[in-house]
Amino acid sequence: MFPSPMLRLQDQLNRRTFLANSAAGLGLAALGSLTANAAPSVTAKAKRVIYLFQSGAPSQMDLFDPKPGLEKVRGEDLPASIRMGQRLTGMTAGQAKFPVAPSIFKFAKHGQSGQDFCELLPNTAKWADRMAIVRSMQTNAINHDPAITFFQTGQEIAGRPSIGSWLAYGLGSENKDLPAYIVMTSQGSGRPADQPLYDRLWGSGFLPTRHQGVKLRNQGDPVLYLSDPPGIDRSTRREMLDELGELNKLKLGTSGDPEISTRISQYEMAFRMQASVPELTDLSKETAKTLEAYGPDVKRPGSYAYNCLLARRL
Repeated sequence: MFPSPMLRLQDQLNRRTFLANSAAGLGLAALGSLTANAAPSVTAKAKRVIYLFQSGAPSQMDLFDPKPGLEKVRGEDLPASIRMGQRLTGMTAGQAKFPVAPSIFKFAKHGQSGQDFCELLPNTAKWADRMAIVRSMQTNAINHDPAITFFQTGQEIAGRPSIGSWLAYGLGSENKDLPAYIVMTSQGSGRPADQPLYDRLWGSGFLPTRHQGVKLRNQGDPVLYLSDPPGIDRSTRREMLDELGELNKLKLGTSGDPEISTRISQYEMAFRMQASVPELTDLSKETAKTLEAYGPDVKRPGSYAYNCLLARRL
């Protein structure tokens, strides 16, 4: 005897609800374990976090992590004891040799902390005593995608909550007119279409989906469908959302699916964003001195300078 389609549907909803509720419980447990060992006298002060992730750059050994010992073996083939049978990437699989290649740039120590910076970073070096550089990290992955995924989620395999989702989960937001977690991607000038970051990298994983990142686009409307279509004004949109909200509440009452609550709140957030996002992206009130501090690309949507200024405004 097979269960009816309605019973199968209810079973799926029950399992989904159980997993969603369990995810929230797991999130609380994980957060509790992180704070359990904290000293009682320490009071949390952070209210917001700006996380800048530069995907693609010269090697750290060419920027701020000199390896002077490599000069002794420059040009020699990479010893088997170093490689230890590690597989090759597609970019190097055709090479007959793997010569050791130390940096060709000069390094010097800067600041009272004596941080090492290469000659390519004279301006960054001025901030040596305001920076913390970690030189002890290591990973098993040798390709870009798992490395990027690791930086965003702490795991090489996709599916875990992103760092921004955890921050949104822990800090929440004091601004009711914008999402707690906003993502901006930048387009360079050399290869404008080259953007190696994917939407899954700011997903919420097993946390409730309201903690997922909301991306501000770098061309067109900052958020898809932010503008109302012709013939729809704010009052009409408000009426539509009110009626849709009532239908969703009825569905929530029959299924108990917590994601419906998320959907209701996200529709309301989108409505408020129709007013808040245009104000956010209006740079007309910024002073000339501020704009100059961010560089000549600050008025080009999608540029790194533009996104840094928006991050400050957020």
